[in-house]
Amino acid sequence: MPTTVDQVTQRRRGVGLIAHDPAASAGGYTLIAPQTAAGNVYLIGIDGEVVHQWKMPLRAGRHAVILPNGNMGYNGNHANSPDLYAAWSMWHGGDFSEVTPDGEVVWHYEDPTHHHDAKWLANGNLLYAACAPVPAGFAERVPGGTAHGPDETMYGDVIREVSRTGELVWEWKSWEHLKPEDFPIHPGFGRYHWPLINGLDIDADGRVLMSLRTTAGIIGVDKASGDVKLHIPPSVVSHQHAPQALPNGHILTFDNGNFRTGAHVAFSRVLEIDPKDNRVVWAYADEMVNAFYTAFMGNAQRLWNGNTHITESATGRLFEVNPEGEVVWEYILPWFAEYPDAAARKTGPGRLNSVFQTWRYAADQLPWLQA
Repeated sequence: MPTTVDQVTQRRRGVGLIAHDPAASAGGYTLIAPQTAAGNVYLIGIDGEVVHQWKMPLRAGRHAVILPNGNMGYNGNHANSPDLYAAWSMWHGGDFSEVTPDGEVVWHYEDPTHHHDAKWLANGNLLYAACAPVPAGFAERVPGGTAHGPDETMYGDVIREVSRTGELVWEWKSWEHLKPEDFPIHPGFGRYHWPLINGLDIDADGRVLMSLRTTAGIIGVDKASGDVKLHIPPSVVSHQHAPQALPNGHILTFDNGNFRTGAHVAFSRVLEIDPKDNRVVWAYADEMVNAFYTAFMGNAQRLWNGNTHITESATGRLFEVNPEGEVVWEYILPWFAEYPDAAARKTGPGRLNSVFQTWRYAADQLPWLQA
């Protein structure tokens, strides 16, 4: 006789609002676009209750954000994106929409070669990561990584910025500006994508921050020349995601910790780094370090009261910590499902509540919600 016990481990441990200290939390609303929620996007209050919901025609490719005008920017999983390599269907997006609170699409753009992060810029442009096959002979110059067959294609990152009319206004190709010997792939990663840029932002100097997943490290690229003007090396971070430029000039990042040098257990951290000397000026890790870990995805956001909102992606765990590293709010996504396509299920099997990134917003950023 089948058991009545829920076989989804994360759900069995508890979902929804887990902890909340109203006096210590920044409050606000959190936008969540789960990877396996069939295009449902949720805005939850600090009490964990859903206060608004969108239903998009495509499942989330990556994440959703609230734009300065109050609309939602949505990164959908492009229906006709080419199957480039094994994990591609799990982490590509490529179908972008700006959507009103009522669900009306007021802007749409597609690039089937998009993957991972995208940044909706203040001027209305969209900055995003795409990829293309590296030039002939280049793959042989890239050190490291696991075995790569002679007929396997290596893809390199192409960062693009497009205007509201869909015009390409800036493009940066990794193989034209990075020396492969300076950015070897870690032996634990495959050689199908180099250096796999999984996070983007723009700092106060206009440099494009790029998180390099398979090589580890964060670079800052000058848009005019394409040259690397900032480099946080693998000795500081471990296969991180989501570099965020802070007003004080520092960079906040989600340090996943895959293959962390010198560690006998895997654990994640959130780091605030001064790029002038690559010094870690603030860090969060669980006191039992391996209690906080996600091998893929993840982000962190510095909130208006100095707290930090953290997305532990693989387990659908969202939490907020104060500057002292104390948890003041915690929420577990209750939406579990398998990826709808077989290719994605090979890389991400099981009933998941995972989410790429989540973002917290103050009430004044959502005037339509208060109307």
